[in-house]
Amino acid sequence: MGILQLIILIFFLIPITTSSFSCLNLQSSLNSVTVLPDRNSSFKEIITGLANDAVTVNWMKRIRREIHENPELAFEEFATSAVIRRELDRLGVGYRWPVAGTGVVAAIGSGSKPFVALRADMDALPIQEMVEWEHKSKVEGKMHACGHDAHVTMLLGAAKILQEIRDALQGTVILIFQPAEESGVGAKAMIQEGVLENVEAIFGIHAVLDYPTGMVGARPGEFLAGCGGFRAKISGRGGHAAGPQYSIDPILAVSTSVVSLQNIVSRERDPLDPQVVSVAMIHGGTAFNVIPDAATIGGTFRAFSKKSFYAVRERIEEVIKAQAAVHRCSAEIDFSGMGQPTIPPTINDERIYEHARQVSMQIVGEENTKTSPLCMGSEDFAFYLEKVAGSFLFVGMRNDKAGFVHPPHSPYYVLDEEVLPIGAAIHAAFALSYLSDSSNNSHLTLP
Repeated sequence: MGILQLIILIFFLIPITTSSFSCLNLQSSLNSVTVLPDRNSSFKEIITGLANDAVTVNWMKRIRREIHENPELAFEEFATSAVIRRELDRLGVGYRWPVAGTGVVAAIGSGSKPFVALRADMDALPIQEMVEWEHKSKVEGKMHACGHDAHVTMLLGAAKILQEIRDALQGTVILIFQPAEESGVGAKAMIQEGVLENVEAIFGIHAVLDYPTGMVGARPGEFLAGCGGFRAKISGRGGHAAGPQYSIDPILAVSTSVVSLQNIVSRERDPLDPQVVSVAMIHGGTAFNVIPDAATIGGTFRAFSKKSFYAVRERIEEVIKAQAAVHRCSAEIDFSGMGQPTIPPTINDERIYEHARQVSMQIVGEENTKTSPLCMGSEDFAFYLEKVAGSFLFVGMRNDKAGFVHPPHSPYYVLDEEVLPIGAAIHAAFALSYLSDSSNNSHLTLP
């Protein structure tokens, strides 16, 4: 055992008195969190020192740029997976591959319980990069415009830190490199292949523009909205537009359906329970003087609670079918064939959220650890949270002076690489401290 590992191991095994407690341990009440004592400052120094080592930072930047230059879409992440496996091999970290086609699942620690998981997504978007820089995407029409190249890099950075202090891990850290987040199906595919076996808790990070670099945010409970898509085909009977009495007009039924759908949120739902129903697609007819046989509409719906989410979905179907019937038409509604599956709301477990908040305060400071507002975006990380307790964290990467201000999914999206050691440190600190707490039977042990 090396000197560094011995120091950390001794640090976490020091008996805890009633007047002080292990770094990141919580008291029995989430409502009374004591300021961490000065003697525990070594925790921050060890983790951040490893994350901010100049060699490590440059190594992370090289990996992120290599992945950025070679973006791959959902379930096509073969080169990205190869980069991950190459670096894990160099670190001496064991892994399983392929998982769900292109995914990689690594493990660091004792190999025994407790198990805690860290997750990063790795797919890109079908967007043509418009930013001119040395490491611009080399693949026409594909780009890492949502920070997944950074997410992979941060998790590899955490792997490097955890591998260096592996003898201090009082359990096992599972590293999940997941494909196909953008298509909304990657997490489910990974779960089906058993990546959560024995896992007690899971943690994930997303780089965002909501906060400047060096600031993080999350919230307990409902955090990101659930997302669903719908497509409705309304069928009537076509004919000449000069004789509408001989036709059954689906265009009229579609039009009234669109208007009526707007009433779901504005007139039926609690205004203090944010929800969205948006019709974003209308297709019908091919000529100005011909009433078509059918017309189609499609859109999205979002809500933060599962109850509201599925209630909105039910009302969308009821409204469209009723409006079609009023106009003597029939309606077929599909909630699964939009190329974007239904994703449930992302709901942070309150205990794991609090643990992650304490970790974040240690790494970036209390003043830079914020409570996020609700976010209408969605994430397939929610599928993991349906299986095990966990928490999702936003890590800021906005840099106004450098011009890193364009939103995700923009062809001008640029990521501030100063976020890489921050994300790596938070990942590693979360896993290390969770295992220590869980092994010492703190109240954070999950049911």
